Amino acid sequence: MAAAVAASAAKRIKATSVITFVTGNANKLREVKTILGDGFPFEVTSRGVDLPELQGEPDEVAREKCRLASESVKGPVMVEDVSLCFNALGGLPGVYIKWFLQKLGHDGLNRMLAGWEDKSAKAVCTYAFCAGPGKEIHIFPGIVEGTIVPARGPPDFGWDAVFEPKGSDKTYAELDSETKNRISHRGAAIRMLKAFLEERGDAVLGSASSE
Repeated sequence: MAAAVAASAAKRIKATSVITFVTGNANKLREVKTILGDGFPFEVTSRGVDLPELQGEPDEVAREKCRLASESVKGPVMVEDVSLCFNALGGLPGVYIKWFLQKLGHDGLNRMLAGWEDKSAKAVCTYAFCAGPGKEIHIFPGIVEGTIVPARGPPDFGWDAVFEPKGSDKTYAELDSETKNRISHRGAAIRMLKAFLEERGDAVLGSASSE
């Protein structure tokens, strides 16, 4: 009897739990849903939330973004923060890559390393999840080593055209979406988040909804 009640409660939680992915980027939402797969037990929607531009290390920025997002949404949220870290520059541009790309373009990112032999870089995607305001924030970092190269491939998805992941002779932009999702920093982070929610999501979301 107790097992049946617990199973019924779990089904209700899964049926009603909506996790808001805080982004206004339709491409990111599409990638996330593709990687989570059709069997993911929770509904994922998206919402654009006006969050401040934060400074700090990737984990710190993702954690604070998640805290602010959960307070705005008043429910379960997931946020993404992406960094591109040039090893020769001690990790810069890092979390500021969006602004560097906007100001300098793909060619400018290459010129930043013109005086350095070391063109290696790390693509870092940090996902953070929180079941609601005041709840514990869980961090999931995905990291891929690679090299900064002259732009190749379609230029319409951030800095993908200048990042060649280690072990590949193609930039992210040249890869088909299935291959990219399998090897990318975003894919690695989302799979960690997915495993966490599939294992502990009922308990985490259930405790939040019962308060």
